[in-house]
Amino acid sequence: MTQSAPIDGSSAEPALVVDDVVKRFGAGAGAVTAVDHVSFTVKQGEFVSVIGPSGCGKSTLFNIIGGLLGDYEGAVMIGDERISAPHPAVGMVFQEESTFPWRNVIDNVAFPLELQGVAKSERMDRAHHFIDMVGLSSFEKNYPSQLSGGMRQRVSIARTLISQPKILLMDEPFAALDEQTRLLLGDKITQIQQELNQTTLLITHNLTEAVQLSDRIVVMTYRPGQVKRIVDIKLPRPRTSDVVGSDAFGHYVAEIWNDLREEASRGMADSESAAARRGAHG
Repeated sequence: MTQSAPIDGSSAEPALVVDDVVKRFGAGAGAVTAVDHVSFTVKQGEFVSVIGPSGCGKSTLFNIIGGLLGDYEGAVMIGDERISAPHPAVGMVFQEESTFPWRNVIDNVAFPLELQGVAKSERMDRAHHFIDMVGLSSFEKNYPSQLSGGMRQRVSIARTLISQPKILLMDEPFAALDEQTRLLLGDKITQIQQELNQTTLLITHNLTEAVQLSDRIVVMTYRPGQVKRIVDIKLPRPRTSDVVGSDAFGHYVAEIWNDLREEASRGMADSESAAARRGAHG
C-alpha cells in the first residue's frame, strides 16, 4: 500500500497542516474510504496543488480543509486550531458559478463586507482595489450575464480575497473554461498570489494548470486517496504561461503523468467493471 508522505520538516511555521486525515463514508462492510491517511503542509505564501484521477478524494479533501466536512479522523490545522467547521481564515472558490446574477460586479465583490457590517464607503474602496487586482476595473457596473465565464470566476476570486483570508482554497475553478482562457487566467492568479503573498491550495485534475501555478504538487492515488508523491516545481518566478512551451515544463508534465497513469487506469478499470455489473443486473 502506498504510504502517505510525511509532514514537511521545515522549521518555518506552516500556514496549513493536513495531518494523517482519513475520511470514510458509510459504516460496516459497506464503508468506503475516500481519503486514507493523507498528510502534507502548505507554507506561508506557498502555492500547492493537489492532483489526482477522478475518484481519488480531491473534493472530499477540499471539503474537509474548508470545514464543510467535520467528521473525519486526523487533523487539519491552521495555527493551533483544528478545522471542523468553516473558518474565517479560509477563503473558498468553487468550480460552480457563484456570482449573484442580480448584483453588478462591484456589489458582488463587496458582498462579504456588507455581511460584516462594514461601512459602504470602506467596502466600495476595498472592492475597487480587488476588482482592479483581478483586471476587471472597466466592468464594475456590469452584471454576471454580461461577462464571460473567465470574468465571472475573476469576480468570485475578488469576492473571496476581499475578506483577506490567510488561505485561499480553490476547487477546480477553471474546469468549465477553454484551455486558452485557463492559461491566461492562470497568469492572473499567479500575479495576484505573488502580489499578496497569498497561501493557496488548488484542487485540480489538470496537469498543465498544476505545473504552471504551483510551487509543489501533491499527487494522489486512486481510491482510497493517498499521497503518492509530492513534486517540487523548480521553475523560476515570476512565472507566466510562456513557461508552458519550455522543455523543463514538458518534463514536469511528463513526470507527473507517469505518476498518474497507473492511478487513472485503475479508475477507468473500476468504472468499466461497475458498468458491466450494472449491465449484468439490468
